[in-house]
Amino acid sequence: MRGGFRWRPAAVALTAAAAALTAALLPAGAPLTAAPVATATVARTAHRTAPAAPATPVLDGRRLQQAKQRLDAGDPALRHAVRQLRTKADGWLDQGPWTVVDKPGPAPGGDPHDYLSQAPYWWPSKPRTPENPRGCPYVQRDGERNPEVDTGTDHADRGKVFDSVSTLSLAWYYTGRAAYAEHAARILRTWFTDPGTRMNPNLDHAQFIPCKYDGRAIGIIDFSQQFTGVLDATAILDTGAPGWTRADRTAMRGWYRDFLGWLVHSEFGKEEAAADNNHGSFYDMQVAALAVATGDRALARKTVGAARTGRIDAQITADGRQPNELARTRSWHYSTFNLVALTRLADIGRHVGVDLWAYRGPKGASLTGAVDHLLPAATGGRWPYPELDFHAYAASDLVHAAADAGDRRARAALPHLEAPPGGDLWGLRPAAEQLDPIAG
Repeated sequence: MRGGFRWRPAAVALTAAAAALTAALLPAGAPLTAAPVATATVARTAHRTAPAAPATPVLDGRRLQQAKQRLDAGDPALRHAVRQLRTKADGWLDQGPWTVVDKPGPAPGGDPHDYLSQAPYWWPSKPRTPENPRGCPYVQRDGERNPEVDTGTDHADRGKVFDSVSTLSLAWYYTGRAAYAEHAARILRTWFTDPGTRMNPNLDHAQFIPCKYDGRAIGIIDFSQQFTGVLDATAILDTGAPGWTRADRTAMRGWYRDFLGWLVHSEFGKEEAAADNNHGSFYDMQVAALAVATGDRALARKTVGAARTGRIDAQITADGRQPNELARTRSWHYSTFNLVALTRLADIGRHVGVDLWAYRGPKGASLTGAVDHLLPAATGGRWPYPELDFHAYAASDLVHAAADAGDRRARAALPHLEAPPGGDLWGLRPAAEQLDPIAG
């Protein structure tokens, strides 16, 4: 007789899981009013069809798939994270799309489809007059951001495009709400592929300095610091998102191929590749991710493999310091910033069989050592180097990444981290992002 009642706990568990899923998918604060039959139907659907694992070049698509399955089963931590993700995604639904062609004037070459941005740390040194309307010459003030950067150029809109599509695509993947995917698709088409509004696949006029340069190699970081999130976003949409078509996928891949060609072959690209600080790290990360996204796995392996000596040995000391970043007025920001690039490069390496976390240089340099160097300040201690705007939470994702890679010190530090604004979303997108304000 006891065996005849074994279905009852299973049924109770299924109902509880279904109720948890319903709560996760409802807007924050919405009452749980779904009828039991409808709830059970949601649960059966969720358990019958496993979500696809996206072919993301940075994020681990299998981990996203597993997180979705745990969410569908009612994981409370992921339900909380999804509510935070939905809050962010809902904030984007009434914004955009954006386009490079609506800036007040074209880039110096005269083509409105060219991306234009201004160097963030350069300021006018003279009063503005009719004869000198820009206040030239401009002079550098490291770490002090000129607000002109967000006016008259594409810089601010570019950031909105990258942030919104990353958030919206993840929100669609975890909730299934069509509006998120459809808006992400609209934003991507407008910025990248629609003939009337698309951006040309180059950065010839990024981070120009008024009266000095029409563009600089250093401006490539405008894209490299966040653009790989767009690559992951389109891979997520490729799993069957509403509003995202095969034509969209083909057009975006064409844009990716053209942009990768420009990065590899242009003089600006070659100059940025030679940079020995965070600019070089982010360049490598962007090239490797684009190579994965466009099917050039050989280039991806070569780029990630070369980072062992070219980035880790060259930039990190045996005790984990990053001297080139510590020399900046925002040394904490740039130390975490550079490691975002290197840990994401390690994520790309996993896709192509190169393990950067296991690497130990001849003088003791390692990614683990660099993250461990941040742990005291990340968990409430003092940062002994110059920093204009310290935020302990900037290291949060890096500590998660090192812990996932097997670093015991990082794992022990996790409960003591300062939560980032908007909450800890590591469980939903396990790859490091720059969490404090990015200055340039």
